[in-house]
Amino acid sequence: MMLLKEIYETLEDIVGPDNISEDPAILDSYAYQMGNEVTVTPGNRFMSRPAAVVMPGSTEEVQSVVKTCNRFRIKYKAYSTGWGFWGGCQRDGMVFLDLRRMGRILEIDEKNMFAVVEPYVVAAQLQAEAMKRGLNCHITGAGASHSCLAAATSLQGNGPDTLSMGFSSENVLGIEWVMPSGEILRTGSLGSGAGWFCGEGPGPSLRGLCRGNVGAAGGMGVYTKCALRLDPWPGPPFLPVEGKAPAYKTPLPKNIRAYTIALPTWKAYADCYHKIYDAEIGYILHSQFNKFGEDLQGAMIRIISDDTKHLDDLEELINDSEVQRFNEELKRSFQIVLAGMTQRDIEYQERALDEILNETGGKKVAQMSDREMEKYVLMYLIRLPYKNLNFVYAGGYTTCFTHKGPPDFVVSYVPDAMELLKKHQETGLIVDCGANSMMGASAFMGGGGIAWFEQFMFHDPHVKESMQEGCLVVGDSGKFSREHSWPSTYEGAFGSEEQKKSQMLASNQPAVYRWQRRIKEALDPNDVGDGNYAVLNDGK
Repeated sequence: MMLLKEIYETLEDIVGPDNISEDPAILDSYAYQMGNEVTVTPGNRFMSRPAAVVMPGSTEEVQSVVKTCNRFRIKYKAYSTGWGFWGGCQRDGMVFLDLRRMGRILEIDEKNMFAVVEPYVVAAQLQAEAMKRGLNCHITGAGASHSCLAAATSLQGNGPDTLSMGFSSENVLGIEWVMPSGEILRTGSLGSGAGWFCGEGPGPSLRGLCRGNVGAAGGMGVYTKCALRLDPWPGPPFLPVEGKAPAYKTPLPKNIRAYTIALPTWKAYADCYHKIYDAEIGYILHSQFNKFGEDLQGAMIRIISDDTKHLDDLEELINDSEVQRFNEELKRSFQIVLAGMTQRDIEYQERALDEILNETGGKKVAQMSDREMEKYVLMYLIRLPYKNLNFVYAGGYTTCFTHKGPPDFVVSYVPDAMELLKKHQETGLIVDCGANSMMGASAFMGGGGIAWFEQFMFHDPHVKESMQEGCLVVGDSGKFSREHSWPSTYEGAFGSEEQKKSQMLASNQPAVYRWQRRIKEALDPNDVGDGNYAVLNDGK
């Protein structure tokens, strides 16, 4: 579906001829989104093709594009760095706003500890600048290449550092928002001409309206600037890098340690998390390497932390008796980084952790406490630069059983998740890496209390049968969740309109989506926003 010549020329006048395209090859590059083949459009890696892509370079150009879409009643979608099917178009004929020209860090206020960024500032970029000033920024599970603004305003927001730095919704301050109608709204202190420092006032907060918990994923206007809270960084002003890809390492300062903790039972695992929350220790807390699967993670850790090893060495390593013992030790494990603001602080955290392990029967995994391995784990978790490893086995992956709650609840569904995945692995159509591939965030709010696991499933997106089996895994896990009245993370966001409606009506709280419909009708009267913002149209 192509735009009418009048519409195309109007958009071209706004952004310039070099910043708009309707070339099918370029449009398909935006339609090609990770994970779509087992979630939104089973068996197809391509989402809907946009009618045109525009690259605005300023808030004013974004506003003009949005107003043009309203004028001609054309749906649009904003996109920055993207991470999977949330970034693609939900239907044909949309205008796609690629915000890569808006990539500046506009301000870093060291005294008040915040930064002001545009949509294409990535976490690695902001972190590098913040660390020079003794500060750090929250990095979500999407990794160091994710858009800081998009994570803060538009989608999810948990990561390994959430325990100490908070969820993305806790970190966003003032926002410049091109609303679905094309009007510009500046929230918090920014809207009162008092600067970027506060997201709440004077006046009532719009944080819940703008993003809530999960976010609208580009379905409710375009955020063009935002302020983000920064946190103290007790390490060096820059991280010296040793080694070669992917085995990059960084020396540990005396006040920072990186451990892997193993627990004897899942109950002990949950108890350990609770005690860490209560003791208020930990800079980073995350179950990271379990994503490789309980049967392979020991061998994979050896490969990715040693630049002389390759994926071809996997078979030899998994048959090595020492690696097998290492692997067995890692079955119920997580990583923790302790960062002391003073020497006394790190000493307290070390003693507290040792006492918690004594009480829960946990232990520090000796091979992971090797100094070279600690240097690798620290770089991995502080920077989170290796998201390509999610695709290392077969080229495709997705996650299931992504239910958050207190650690006791989260570990309770592990056996069922393992049983379901193992059944599908036995077909030989998805990677058999072991039934426990539960990677997990330790916190969904600063200080902890709420955790989650996400069970990794690896499929080959170039093999039809593998994609079909991946779809069955996703479908079976969703069915299991509904039977237990557990809400899906993205309930009502994908599928046909009838499928979306069915999901929302079957949810525990369908009234939520009716209220979201009212909000959308008020803020997007021409219904030009993307369909990622779930609304229930059932006449109630």
